[in-house]
Amino acid sequence: MPKYKLEYIWLDGYSPLANLRSKTQIKEFASFPKLEELPQWNFDGSSTRQAEGKSADCLLRPVAVYPDSTRRNGVLVMCEVLLPDGSPHPSNTRATIPDDEGTWFGFEQEFFFYKDGAPLGFPPGGYPAPQGLYYTGVGYQSIGALARELVEQHMDICLDAGLNYEGTNAEVAKGQWEFQIFGKGSKKAADEIWVARYLLSRLTERYGIDIAWECKPIRGPFNEPLDWNGSGMHANFSTAYMREVGGKAYFEQLMGAFSKYMDEHIAVYGPDNHMRLTGLHETQSIDKFTYGVADRGSSIRIPHAFVNNGYRGYLEDRRPNSAADPYLVAGRILKTVQSVPTP
Repeated sequence: MPKYKLEYIWLDGYSPLANLRSKTQIKEFASFPKLEELPQWNFDGSSTRQAEGKSADCLLRPVAVYPDSTRRNGVLVMCEVLLPDGSPHPSNTRATIPDDEGTWFGFEQEFFFYKDGAPLGFPPGGYPAPQGLYYTGVGYQSIGALARELVEQHMDICLDAGLNYEGTNAEVAKGQWEFQIFGKGSKKAADEIWVARYLLSRLTERYGIDIAWECKPIRGPFNEPLDWNGSGMHANFSTAYMREVGGKAYFEQLMGAFSKYMDEHIAVYGPDNHMRLTGLHETQSIDKFTYGVADRGSSIRIPHAFVNNGYRGYLEDRRPNSAADPYLVAGRILKTVQSVPTP
């Protein structure tokens, strides 16, 4: 039987920003393994801030499996972390998402390529031309020599893995890009965002490039944010009721719930979000909740199609930042939606 390289991927216990971890196990299978065929594994939680040395074992339970086209017989195994008794580890944010197959999420993941301490394309010790031509730009002056090559490679690897990768584009700042992932079911898109993040970070290792997931990495003296766009992870969401029934009265109740739980949302929408949600650069202030049709300066953007379809369809929460944990974002959004009664 062929031997497969199983790359087990999980999130560590660092706060406020969990890191991706992975390690390889070799196993024999008659063909590409199914999820139910993959064994649980363990790791040293004392080295990842998930256990003490005197009782260090944590368990890895596979939750999704994908082919890895960068390795012969390669397998990507997304895992959640369990305690030795099989219960969810306190760092297991995936376990906070209610199960709901009728909920769909689409995440717009922004990031910066970083090399030698600065965004890719920034001149040493200085700044490039102001923002304007970088968003969806074409040509060396806007994009540079390497960024598009990395984005294309990442896209191909994600598609080979079967991720529901929806698209990509250069973003507003120099060295800033975005990709989009969509998934049906309350956990699928979040699983795939984490796998796509892993694949991008691993791809750029060989080029000496890091990925800056931070929401406002370009800062001046005394950590002051400069006049460069921050990075978000806008969350597009819908439930079966929103798509099939909806209605203006339900929508207004829904927005009332999002306003009520504003602080709970901001708490899980990523660290340092006060630097990004300023009311500038297509954001609403962190201490306000607003919504508006096609308004990219609102907390919640309402697509024209949503209103034209009788207040049915999806909505976009623009507050989650690029470093946010998509598991926490999905869980909080769905809990708020579920707090609104339906007939």
